[in-house]
Amino acid sequence: MTIQVSRIASQIQPSPTLAIDAKAKKMRAEGIDVVLFGTGEPDFDTPSFIKQAAIEAINKGFTKYTPAAGTEELRKAVAAYWQKWNGLDYDFKQVVVSCGAKHSITNVALAALNPGDEVLIPAPYWVSYPEIVKIAGAVPVILPTREEDGYLVDPAALEKAITPRTKLFILCSPSNPTGAVYPLERLKAVAAVLAKHGILTLSDEIYDRLLYAGAKHTSLATLPGMKELVITVNGTSKTFAMTGWRIGYAAGPQPIMSAIASIQSHATSNPTSIAQKAALAALTGPSDEVEAMRAEFDKRRQVLVKGLNAIPGIRCPEPKGAFYAFPSIQGLLGRSLAGKKIEGSAGFAAALLEHSQVALVSGADFGADECIRLSYATSLANIEKGLSRIAAFAAKLA
Repeated sequence: MTIQVSRIASQIQPSPTLAIDAKAKKMRAEGIDVVLFGTGEPDFDTPSFIKQAAIEAINKGFTKYTPAAGTEELRKAVAAYWQKWNGLDYDFKQVVVSCGAKHSITNVALAALNPGDEVLIPAPYWVSYPEIVKIAGAVPVILPTREEDGYLVDPAALEKAITPRTKLFILCSPSNPTGAVYPLERLKAVAAVLAKHGILTLSDEIYDRLLYAGAKHTSLATLPGMKELVITVNGTSKTFAMTGWRIGYAAGPQPIMSAIASIQSHATSNPTSIAQKAALAALTGPSDEVEAMRAEFDKRRQVLVKGLNAIPGIRCPEPKGAFYAFPSIQGLLGRSLAGKKIEGSAGFAAALLEHSQVALVSGADFGADECIRLSYATSLANIEKGLSRIAAFAAKLA
């Protein structure tokens, strides 16, 4: 008997960011000195007061099921936190806490999409957006943006891309992978198009507190006419260095959120009870360590961008948020090393890892084959070592 996976499962590709990270860590385990620029994971430890809250939860026996959508206490804390930092006005009943922001996004897709629906995704995009859309049986439609326009969506291009089958638009600001942050006027122009056509929008704001060079974040749902069209997604992973705790949350129109809670009740039940207590501490506690992490990311950002732009053949726009650089390697593609031609960003990334022991992610995985993505969620020492190796690698290309 031949076992066949489902049609949807056969269309889903594994996460390339996790794949490159796994390969690089395997090399490290073999004793090879690899510089990692791959995964989007803060290298800082979770703040101690957050860890202590989890320890206290265990000691007090808070280890049982909670409501599927999360505890009322945490949902209220999410609503209050968003009101304080983003000016978002959500009742806690509109909030669903999930097992990470990726889970929240998947829940949105399952609750909002039908087979054949189209989802507009600006490129460059986070690698999981198209795959999550496919999981829901819908169709990802890629909307290109341009480096010269700061990788921001052109409202006219957005309007042209909307069809009768368009059901959802995905916005990520600050952006993974580009680090772009939407200025208020551009965001208003994009929102006007979405409101005109009544397009439901998923606003991924997971990097909202990681801003640099005077950039300001505006939550899409705060703009006129958008609250009833937007599902806002966020989580504790990036801001509070809590990637492994797996706490994300979403809020939006009640019919969608009720559907999400119902889906989650059958898929995972509640997020981990202990992690919910840790998230509660994160959202209601002091912000000094968050600011310290942000300031350190900013130092690393400046070193990395300056170093990349000093390498002939590489051009790196200044990221204003998140912790990624997304440089163009157009000037290096087509060259050769050891008699082998560098074909596309995947070929570049593979050769760089093999010959110079630097791990980064191919831009092709983000819908931009002329680019690569580097995470500066790593130490300055690693950044400087990596830059030196990339420069030496580029100089060898003929």
